[in-house]
Amino acid sequence: MLKLSRRMLLAGAALLVSVSAHAETWPQRPVTIVVPQAAGNSPDVLCRIIADKLSRSLGQQFVVENRPGAANVIGMQAVAKAAPDGYTLLFATSAGLLTNPYTFKNLSYDPVKDFTPIAMVAKSNHILLVNPDVKAKTLPELIALEKAAPGSLSIAVDGPRNLSGIMAQSINKQAGTKFVLVPYNTISNAVQDSITGRTQVTIQSASVVEPFIKEGTLRPIAVAGTKRISSLPDVPAISETLKSVDLQGWFMVMAPSNTPSDIVQKLSAEIAKALKEPDVQERAPTLGFEIDPGEAVTPDGAKKFLEAELASTGKVIRELGIEPQ
Repeated sequence: MLKLSRRMLLAGAALLVSVSAHAETWPQRPVTIVVPQAAGNSPDVLCRIIADKLSRSLGQQFVVENRPGAANVIGMQAVAKAAPDGYTLLFATSAGLLTNPYTFKNLSYDPVKDFTPIAMVAKSNHILLVNPDVKAKTLPELIALEKAAPGSLSIAVDGPRNLSGIMAQSINKQAGTKFVLVPYNTISNAVQDSITGRTQVTIQSASVVEPFIKEGTLRPIAVAGTKRISSLPDVPAISETLKSVDLQGWFMVMAPSNTPSDIVQKLSAEIAKALKEPDVQERAPTLGFEIDPGEAVTPDGAKKFLEAELASTGKVIRELGIEPQ
C-alpha cells in the first residue's frame, strides 16, 4: 500500500511538473483564434487588434481565422472539438453563448461544458434606430406611431430568435405594439433596407451602426439595456420607457475545455494588459465597443459573468414563449 501510494504521488508530481513546464514554454508555435463571424466586421477588427497585441507580447503569431455561418455554430463547434492545448482559441459572441442554447433543439456544443472562459474583452450595446423619414424621434413617439396604424411599421432584425429579434418581441409584448419582425440572414442587408426605407426600424449592435449614425442615414432613438452609453449620451435607454430586456452584445476569448489552467491564466493576464493600452482604448469606441470588462477579464470572473448571463437570458426567452427548434 505504501509503495503504491509513493508511486501515485511520484506520478502525480511528474504530471504537475509536465503541465507547468508546458505552460511556461507556451506558445511554441502560432496560435489560431477562431472568429465565428465574417471578416471585416467590427468584432473581427477588434479580435485582430487583440491578436496583434498578443503576438507582440508572447512572441508567437496569433492568427485570426473567420468561420462564419449557421448563427455562429460553425465556428463555435470547431473550437469545442479542438485539442485543449492552447493553440486554438475562440472569440466568442454573446449570441453563440446565450441565445443558441435556448433556441436550438440539438445544439452541437455546450457553452459551459465545452469551453473554458479566459477573458471578456468588450461589450457592444444594441440600438433601436429608425429611417430618418420616420416622424418619431423617441421610443414613446414610435410606440404611439405604431399604435395609430397597427402592423404598419416593420423592424429589421437578425432573426426572431437572435438578440435583436428577442428585443423586438419584448417591445411588442410590453408596449402592446404589433411591429412586424423582418428577419435577415446578413446584417448588412438589414441595415441597407432600413436606410432605404424598405423597413422603417431596426435593432443593431452599436459596433455595426456607428458609421450610419454619424452619416445621418439612421437615427438612434433608444439604447437597449438599463443605462445610456458613452458614445450616445443623449439617446435614452429603453428602460426609461419600458422594462428593458438587458441583453447586450459582448465578446469573450475562450479555449476548449480542459485547456491547462496555467495557459488560461497567462492568456488572461496578457489580454488584460492589451485592453489597457492607449491605442486599444482609443480605437474601441470608434468601432462601437465599450472596453470595461471589470472582474470578467479574469477566468473566474468571465465564468461567473457567463453563468449569470445564461440564467437571465433563459428567463427572458421563457417569458416570451420562444421554443427551441
